[in-house]
Amino acid sequence: MTTLQRESVVIQGPVGDIEAVLECEASPPAFIAVVCHPHPLYQGTMNNKVVTTLQRTYRELGGAVVRFNYRGVGGSHGSYGGGDGEAEDLLAVVAWLRERYPSLPLRLAGFSFGTYVAASGACQLAVLGRGAEHVLLVAPSVENFDFSSFTQTDCPVLVIQGEQDDIVSPRAVYQWVAQSPLMPAVLRIEAGHFFHGKLVELQALIQLSRHP
Repeated sequence: MTTLQRESVVIQGPVGDIEAVLECEASPPAFIAVVCHPHPLYQGTMNNKVVTTLQRTYRELGGAVVRFNYRGVGGSHGSYGGGDGEAEDLLAVVAWLRERYPSLPLRLAGFSFGTYVAASGACQLAVLGRGAEHVLLVAPSVENFDFSSFTQTDCPVLVIQGEQDDIVSPRAVYQWVAQSPLMPAVLRIEAGHFFHGKLVELQALIQLSRHP
């Protein structure tokens, strides 16, 4: 029998407090993971349903998983950082999580704008020699943010894209996947951008993938 452990935490970030939630079922956990939420200027928060689905998925796979609010969102200090500031917040959360669970492999995930944050963080960690084990990008916002600088994560990258996405162009995503030096694997799902009515299928897809 598993017991869900959920803890609201405040992490010290580059511009002050970062509001976060840590969840874990396995004792001890097999890995650690951080999930990045959609755009903060368009009501994106760590309570987004896709974000909480990703957290639940990683938790059920045996991870200790954090979702967090970027600077200026909810109880987190600061203001919108254009993507790069949010990646700095992610690195602070990763450092906190690694201090709490030393030596465990790291997985990073993001949804929509959060994919830019996750990919940026993954590349920066790779340069430092402390890269992630895996990166998951759900509906990456390749048309609105520059993904061309993401050239090295030192780990597998998986993209999940909804075929009926009306926010992120599937065609643009597939074009980026084909050209990216990250060589992402891609899984397609019959869903819109926010995966309305498809969250259970999204979770199952991640669980059945070779690189969740």
